[in-house]
Amino acid sequence: MARAIWGGSITFGLVNIPIKLYSALDEKGLDLDMLDKKDYSHIKYQRVNEHTGKEVAWQNIVKGYKINGKYIVLTDEDFEKASPQKTKEINLELFTTTDQIDSILYDRAYYITPTKEGTKAFALLQSALIKTNMIGVGTFVLRNKEKPIIIRSTHNVLILHTLHFLHEIKSPTDYEIAKQTTNKKELDMAIGLIKTLKGDFNINQFKDTYTSQLLKLIKAKSSGKKLPVSAKTIKKPNMDLIAQLKQSLELNKKPSKSSKK
Repeated sequence: MARAIWGGSITFGLVNIPIKLYSALDEKGLDLDMLDKKDYSHIKYQRVNEHTGKEVAWQNIVKGYKINGKYIVLTDEDFEKASPQKTKEINLELFTTTDQIDSILYDRAYYITPTKEGTKAFALLQSALIKTNMIGVGTFVLRNKEKPIIIRSTHNVLILHTLHFLHEIKSPTDYEIAKQTTNKKELDMAIGLIKTLKGDFNINQFKDTYTSQLLKLIKAKSSGKKLPVSAKTIKKPNMDLIAQLKQSLELNKKPSKSSKK
């Protein structure tokens, strides 16, 4: 098991559950290095003092906030003093259903495990969430930043999702477009196209084909072989909306029983 990124407790009412948090994400991709294109030398990032030009070791770096042109330096103890409870405790203030949470608010996911002392209370919370089909909502502080969170039970584990505060979400009004009139024929065809593509969601049907194709290209280049030809070429689309819909419906038309025979 990976190293826990946070340790503390979940509370609801007077129930206290000592727990640990582990990242639920294992983001994969090709580990590409940054190089100088002149001689392919590796580019390194350095933490440099702006006045001396010398590199500063991690242990000598502190965090500060500027007020009236002067930095106020903060220590680990200062961060905890700001809210001792929220740095060590997740208080579930509300229980609700997942449809109450707009998907734009979701941030990251973490697995929750109990400590030895919290096993029984942890199982109780998990059973209660399953039985009520509810999620717990609260806030806590992770890496010196407060986050709203939800806790839900799924696949025999408890998962904590950090959420964004509303002020962190850009206003959708900046991206609204002027209302367009929709032709009934176009709308009916678009609905028909959606119906032909209707199905049940299964994340396993989506694969990271781009990374595998990129790796094939890298291996071909390394051996001096001819680069593989892309399976698909991007053609300039026909801007006639009716024509696009007709062609799409033809491509996605399900074969009839007679044609199957």
